[in-house]
Parts: sequence; structure tokens; C-alpha cells
Amino acid sequence: MVESEDTTIEELSTENTQEDVKGMVRKLSENEWEIPVGHIPNMRVPGRLFVSESLLEGIDPGTIDQIANVATLPGIQKYSMAMPDAHLGYGFAIGGVAAFDVEEGIISPGGVGFDINCGVRLIRTNLQKEEVVPNIKRLTDELFSNVPAGVGSKSRLRASDKELDSAFLEGAKWAVEAGYGVEADFEHCEANGYMEGADPSQVSTKARNRGKPQLGTLGSGNHFLEVQYVDKIYDQEIASTFGLQEGQVTVMVHCGSRGAGHQICTDHLKELSQAVKNYKIEIPDKQLACAPAQSKEAQNYFKAMLCAANYAWANRQIITHWTRESFEKVFGRDADDMGMDLLYDVAHNVAKLEKHIVDGRKKEVYVHRKGATRAFPPGHPEVPAVYRDVGQPVLIPGSMGTPSFILCGSEESMNVSFGSACHGAGRVMSRAHAKKKFCGQSIKENLEARGITVRATHPSVIAEEAPDVYKSSSEVVNVVHELGIARKVAKVLPLGVTKG
Repeated sequence: MVESEDTTIEELSTENTQEDVKGMVRKLSENEWEIPVGHIPNMRVPGRLFVSESLLEGIDPGTIDQIANVATLPGIQKYSMAMPDAHLGYGFAIGGVAAFDVEEGIISPGGVGFDINCGVRLIRTNLQKEEVVPNIKRLTDELFSNVPAGVGSKSRLRASDKELDSAFLEGAKWAVEAGYGVEADFEHCEANGYMEGADPSQVSTKARNRGKPQLGTLGSGNHFLEVQYVDKIYDQEIASTFGLQEGQVTVMVHCGSRGAGHQICTDHLKELSQAVKNYKIEIPDKQLACAPAQSKEAQNYFKAMLCAANYAWANRQIITHWTRESFEKVFGRDADDMGMDLLYDVAHNVAKLEKHIVDGRKKEVYVHRKGATRAFPPGHPEVPAVYRDVGQPVLIPGSMGTPSFILCGSEESMNVSFGSACHGAGRVMSRAHAKKKFCGQSIKENLEARGITVRATHPSVIAEEAPDVYKSSSEVVNVVHELGIARKVAKVLPLGVTKG
């Protein structure tokens, strides 16, 4: 994932170096490549890159090095991984997954990212495409008006300090109890929409001041609010369980923890950069600042990260409520009457304490997912009861104007990737380069000629997020499907999209 608009990261290369990426990896199978121990000094485990041969050609050599760098960190289990949408990030590659032993391992903000719990949720409706298309311009305008978007955008909600603490502690659950939704909403979120253990005392005044006016805002960058329709069903049985059918209209929300998450990461990176020295941890890149998992520094960051993750779930929940209100205004019907239920909500940037089988035994590990989606299998107790027979919904957004996908977690993900799959299309061009190459107004006109209505705060936002600056979402999704990490259930196409 390209991290939020507030994030300072290395820009993607606009030109590939002459170094042969294929010479840096060893092919294990059609969609699996190994970065051998020894690629860089002090690797404890190999790297694993889940990517097709054609997608491998677009991987920057720096991304390979970042995957290898993570393999040097203490307590890493099995291997350092990257999904098919992988590209350069801060410390960890975006698309990176790594699990660390709860006692001997570390916790690293670079393995989570600045936009903590950037994630995606999908809202079903019982509306059909033909009912919505005649109203799509009005609906898109209403959503753009009702859900604040853009860099530094401020919410219609004026949260108090007490409400902010509640969002940090109880996430989507607090938002629902405050009147922004129904109980079934947080029941259909990863982790039920909040993780226990958050500690607002670990959040700085600056982070609080950034977060308080932004609760209920979309942000900018690759974040979006999109009206879509189901174009194709791949698995009828699972689609029925998910409540999906062809022609049905859905809504996808993609955003995270805004300035609060960015500031929390920034604040704790300073402490962990010093902790690396104090604990004499050798790291090949200063962006991999970390501390032993049970240390005060690591746990303080983890508790603050949980605040940001919960804030993000509350943020998406409030946006969901205002989305329902927008539909009600345009269609003159109650949201319940339109069947506007939350299918699921997944986190993309988070570290979680989970139990996994490693070397034949179950153990607790801190799984870092940085631009990666949890993909738990059928029968897993953390999958909502209504989906438990088939597995967790896995939501993969496309880039603007391209398909998004609903997949389903499988048992193979637990064997291969610590229960993880890809998270999106994956960027291949920097924002600066995109703005030079593309004209936002032209892209808007081209999309509207295809029947896709676009609203954004500025044409440059559209240029930065042009479809051609991303990998093919279809090709990325095919890799995890063919590996058996997550199985394709449905493809959705955009009708109207709002961006910051």
C-alpha cells in the first residue's frame, strides 16, 4: 500500500536499475520465489516473495533488499514474506509480512506503517446496478459532500477528549454505541472492530490534537469511497454466504487512522530508534527501528498502535453511517430497507499477537502485516459465526477505475503466510512522476466516458491515483488465488468514486 498522505517514505523509483531482480531470487514454484540466506549479511531466515513471473519483472531491487533486511531481525519465524503487490516502503516493503517470537522477537513500527490500520470495508445493498446508474452523479456528489475528504480534512463530528479516548479504546464498538451504526457492524469487523490493550496514555498530545478533528474523514492519497456493482461471481456457494449476487450494488470504504496514526508512529519511532542502540540490536536499515517484544519501549508502542488501530475502525464506522445517510437522501428509502449491511472490514497495516503453528507446534507470535490482509480459514474462531463455515472475507481494492475483489481465506494461508494475503494492486510509479505524466482532468473525462463518476478535491489527486500507476489488481489477486492463500469469490467494478 502507498501509505497515507501524511507519510514520509522513500518514493518509488521512476526507472528500474539495471540490476537483474531474477538473479537475486530462486524460483520455488510458479508463484513463489526465495531470497536465499546470504543475500545480505546476517539473514536469519530466507525471504519469500509470492509473485508471478510477469509481476516479478516490475519489482524494484530495493524491495528485494527490504524483504532480506527484515529477515535479519531477532526472533523472526520461518521467513520474511512479501505479497504480489509488494513495493518499496518505510523499513519493511509494503506488502510485507513477518512473524516474531513473543519472547525472543521484536516489534517494529516499520512493519506496520505510518497509516496504522489503513483498511477496507464493504457494505452490501439490495439495490441493483440499473437502479443506481441513473442516480450515480447525484449519489457521488452527496457522498463527497457528506464524508469529508482531502489532506487535513476536518470532520463534521466535533469529538471531545472523552470521545477520542473512547475511540482509542473501543473503536467501531464505541462508534456504534454513540449512534453511528448497528451492533452487527462491529460483529462483522476483523477483531470485532477493536483490539483490547490500547492505552491512550501512550498517545502524545500532538497525536491527539491531530486525531480529534479528523474522526470521520476519508483522507487522501489512495483512500477512497466507492460505489460499485458485482460484475462476476467465481464461487456461488461462498458468494451466497457473503450475501452477494451479480448486478448487486456495493460500497467500499478505504481509509485508516489519519493524522493520529501517523503521529503515533512518528513519536514512537524516536523512542525505538534509541532502543535499538540501548539493546544493541544490529539492523541493516535505520528504518527498521525496533525493540525486544516484551521491552517497555516495544509494549508502549504496541499499546499506542492499538489506539490508532481502534481509531481507524471508529473512523470507518462513522463514514459508514454517513454513507447510509447519503443513500437514504438520494433514494428516499431507509438504509435497512436497502439492505445496507456491513459484509466485513479488514485491516491492512497492523501488528497482532496471534497463535500459529511453527515447526510443528503452536506458538504465540507478533504478526506484522504491512500492506497485507488477514486471510483466516474456515473454522477459525476469529471468523464471524455467519462466515465460519467458509472462511474470512478478504477484501482487495483495485486502483481508481479498475476491479476490486472479494476473496475468502483458506487453510493454506495458515501453512504458507501466517494467515495473510495481498491487500491491493500495488503502486509502480511515484506520485511526483504520476503528476508529471498524467492530466487529472483527462483521466476524469476518460473514466466518466466509461460510466464511472469521479469526485476529488483537486485534479492532481486524480493524476496521482491514475489506474496506470498501479499493478493489475486482477493479476495480483490471481497469484494468491492460485497459491491457495485466498480464493476468489466475486469481482466488483466501480460506478462512482470520491477521493481526497
